[in-house]
Amino acid sequence: MKELSLPRKSFIFFDRRDHYLVQMVNDMLAADKSQLQTQRRFLHQFHPRGIKEMAESKGLRIAYAVIHLLQSLEGGQISHRLSALRALRDEVISSTNQDLQMNTGRVLIEIMKDLVRAHGNGRRQLILAHDFRLVAMGKPRIVRSYLRKYHLLEMPEEWNQLAFDDHVHDANTKGRKSATHLIMDAWIKGIRRLRVIYYNFIRPETAAELLEAASIMGITVRVGIEFSARFYDRFAQLIWVPRGFSDPDDFIKFLHKPSVRTLMDEGRQVSEYGRRNVMAMLENFNRHHRPALNRDLGLDLAPLDPADFSVFVGLGQASLLHLAKFIHMRLLPLMRERILDLRKLYPTADEAEQRRMRIIVNRMDELDTDIIHDLFLEPGDNPEVPDISRPYDLEKMPAMIRLSPCELVDRLSVLHSGYRITLNLSNMRAEDVLELLYDCGGRITRLEIFNLKDYAGGKVDQVPRIAGLQAAINSGNVIHLKKMTLEMIDRLKLSPNPIDRERVAKFRKMLSDLETFKNLYTVKPLKPRVGSDSTGQSPRQHGMGLVVIDSLPRRAQKALRDERENPRLIIPFHVDTELRISYFQGGDMEKLFPRLLQWVRRVPGLRYAGMQSRREWHAHENSTRMVDRGNVVTLGGLQPVSPNRLSLAQTDAASGQEPHSWRYLHTRLKNSLKIVLGFIPAFLTFFLAYDWWVLTFFGAFIWFGITGLRNVLQSVLGGGGVRRSSLIRWNDYISWDRLSDSLMYTGFSVPLLDYFVKTLFLNQGLGVTVSTHPIILYAVMALVNGIYLTSHNLYRGLPPEAAFANFFRSIFSIPVAFAFNEAVGGILILAGAADAAVILQQWAAVISKAASDSVAGFIEGTVDRARNIRHRISDYQNKIKVFIGIYARLEMLFPENDVMELLGKSDQLLDSASEEARQTINMLIIAMLDLLYFWMYQPRAWTALKKILCGMTPDERRILVKAHEVLKLERHISLMFIDGMLGRNFSKPLAFYLNRSAQYLAELNRLNTDIGGCREDVCR
Repeated sequence: MKELSLPRKSFIFFDRRDHYLVQMVNDMLAADKSQLQTQRRFLHQFHPRGIKEMAESKGLRIAYAVIHLLQSLEGGQISHRLSALRALRDEVISSTNQDLQMNTGRVLIEIMKDLVRAHGNGRRQLILAHDFRLVAMGKPRIVRSYLRKYHLLEMPEEWNQLAFDDHVHDANTKGRKSATHLIMDAWIKGIRRLRVIYYNFIRPETAAELLEAASIMGITVRVGIEFSARFYDRFAQLIWVPRGFSDPDDFIKFLHKPSVRTLMDEGRQVSEYGRRNVMAMLENFNRHHRPALNRDLGLDLAPLDPADFSVFVGLGQASLLHLAKFIHMRLLPLMRERILDLRKLYPTADEAEQRRMRIIVNRMDELDTDIIHDLFLEPGDNPEVPDISRPYDLEKMPAMIRLSPCELVDRLSVLHSGYRITLNLSNMRAEDVLELLYDCGGRITRLEIFNLKDYAGGKVDQVPRIAGLQAAINSGNVIHLKKMTLEMIDRLKLSPNPIDRERVAKFRKMLSDLETFKNLYTVKPLKPRVGSDSTGQSPRQHGMGLVVIDSLPRRAQKALRDERENPRLIIPFHVDTELRISYFQGGDMEKLFPRLLQWVRRVPGLRYAGMQSRREWHAHENSTRMVDRGNVVTLGGLQPVSPNRLSLAQTDAASGQEPHSWRYLHTRLKNSLKIVLGFIPAFLTFFLAYDWWVLTFFGAFIWFGITGLRNVLQSVLGGGGVRRSSLIRWNDYISWDRLSDSLMYTGFSVPLLDYFVKTLFLNQGLGVTVSTHPIILYAVMALVNGIYLTSHNLYRGLPPEAAFANFFRSIFSIPVAFAFNEAVGGILILAGAADAAVILQQWAAVISKAASDSVAGFIEGTVDRARNIRHRISDYQNKIKVFIGIYARLEMLFPENDVMELLGKSDQLLDSASEEARQTINMLIIAMLDLLYFWMYQPRAWTALKKILCGMTPDERRILVKAHEVLKLERHISLMFIDGMLGRNFSKPLAFYLNRSAQYLAELNRLNTDIGGCREDVCR
């Protein structure tokens, strides 16, 4: 195996944790995947902020999930893929201190995908590892910069964007990604609604994976099956979408019905018919195109092996796109070798020969999947292979595709009462659409009005007419419909195709029946569908996903307007939208101040004060219309025009690597430089402006001390205060990166407040001092400080509400500053100072700073405390919900026994339990281990659990506390750790469990006794 070489560790660039993350990722990539799966079969059962934090860092857990998703494409690994996806989602949205939580998660997955793919390039992996840790901090400015880097649009944190794609493919047809991988990438892009299209049939296991993955990621998914139906001299594509199922299991049962299985079997025959045609095309390529390609480019491409191609296709349905990709995969290494040979010959060749070499290189560079398909795999380039895109020989075709569209719809409509049928408009004209809608009696209820793949291929000439036809049908305007039908008749009369001229009589019959036809769509309008037809195979397509611009944050809308490189495509359709805001009572404010809120809500304009709100965008699908510039944009941009990256010029093997920069400095060094950067202007201001040695030499230290103390106290008090767990040190709560940022920015406030505002503007300019107008002095300084805080908070990318809250905090500090001033003045007078006013004037900026930070410490510490409690309550509620499900399962497994009594004798229960019962008890142990970790390590866990227990009934508390008895199974739990329940790094969590479980049980029982004893001070 190739040995990986990482750059030597440096004290200047990259952290020890960067090297560690890269090493662990490479170890996982090199490890036996089946062994990793066995070791981690329980890992997704643990809470992301639970005890598994002691076994592996978040980065490693995300890395494992991404590795598994990228490397597992076979059907037998479906359950493992779904477990990895579930764990991945839990990890990336589990941060407790991020303003851009969802967007941060999207970027983290993208970086980890790159880190895994960069295996073998140590320097590139180090850069990505450091990027990963930077983004994981959740700083808005950094997150947004990486969103731009990965060409991701920022999505609203409410996750209410109108992002969708009504036509995509996964690896089970002609796509590149497994169903789970497709859903993961859709979530990364921000897609909330997806319709996945399968050709002719779908396997039940494929549908189960797709629907379960979508449920995990919160994406609404529809399964569409596309059938071809004979329509004159070509085929019409109809997409059947069964609807109305209660849950995924209900849909899977539907697929197992005998009538549906028969349909799927016939669909497999159609796919097999297509596969034989692709194999014939492969053979024809070997016979005719391959020798010519070798001769023209000087290559030695061996004949393509059909067996290798079948392995390449895997579970998918063989298509010409697969074949083009397979040919490109075989050509690319040969073309790279040919480039190396040409580079050696180029310097000594004459001008004519050099020109010929450049032509060859340009041809090879352009020879990507799409070009290969267009040059070698089109029916016109292969007359020896029958063109199955047209019904040339009905007797040799499977029975399914010999059906007419009406016969096909008749067949589908009896299988399930709830369904939608979409007409794919590829190669369709407006007259074809009208005839199909008429023949099918209004059962075609959707038109795929826009297909991004067809748009890129220039196949959109008929779209305006079809969009106009749809609008006429939905409006019920018979006059307009009649006019359009007459125009269609005129076009058919003039058509050179005799088949079109024969259709004129039918259209005249339809003309006399337009009233009946119009009524078919009175109740259920003909709705549009917009899709990308993405497969993930082509570098020349915009890729999966579209979004309505109105539903994006303002920053993202501005980015679309300013976008220059890798531009997205704004498609020519507009959809009307509306934003609905729902208000509902509840939450902490309602519990703490119910009477006050009732009074406040009587004030005009404050009707919804203290209420929680939910914002949701809604699209009026029937309003979709074609315009010159719409409000729907693609989520992906175009990739480079030169996907092969072949050139006669010498290329750097380390291309794509970024140079050393400030961003990749060692974290401690970078934080130290930030502090020094802020300290210099602060020290110079005090040193140059004051004669008194205390302020001259120690003013900057005092200023920084106030800021540092405020940050430390705020973090400690918000995290746990004096009642924190004995296992957590006070500095575990402190974000040193956040502290260094605060010190850097506070350093620049010294010359602003002390010199420019207090000395130049107020004292020398207006004559305002502490002795003359103290309130005005402190008010002006507070206002300027508030403006400065708001400005740099906005620059750093903090949410506007948080930035402006700092402005108002400065206003609140005015009376506090005046009180501090009076208190210090009183102390100086009592101490006998003769020039108290002069001293106060010198200390005015420091007093204003102390007042502002005191207010900030109180407000932000309270906010941190409330946020921590809110997150702990959420953690506990999620885990208790899991516990209730496990306990209910135990009740079903032991219907005649008292489960609470059995849990008190867990050791005996394990000895006599069935395998299913033992697994259920293991799940219960995992839940209790997470609750143990919450209590001992997570900030404000004691407060959160107290609130939850106080809200339970005595029976519910008794069940929960009694279930913790399973933690006494030391031998069994120890074996679970040793067997790899948390992977290989089990020693630390095992020691934690053995040393702390007894203490936890005692404290939990004590708390339960206090609550049960109705002690008011406990539940107050």
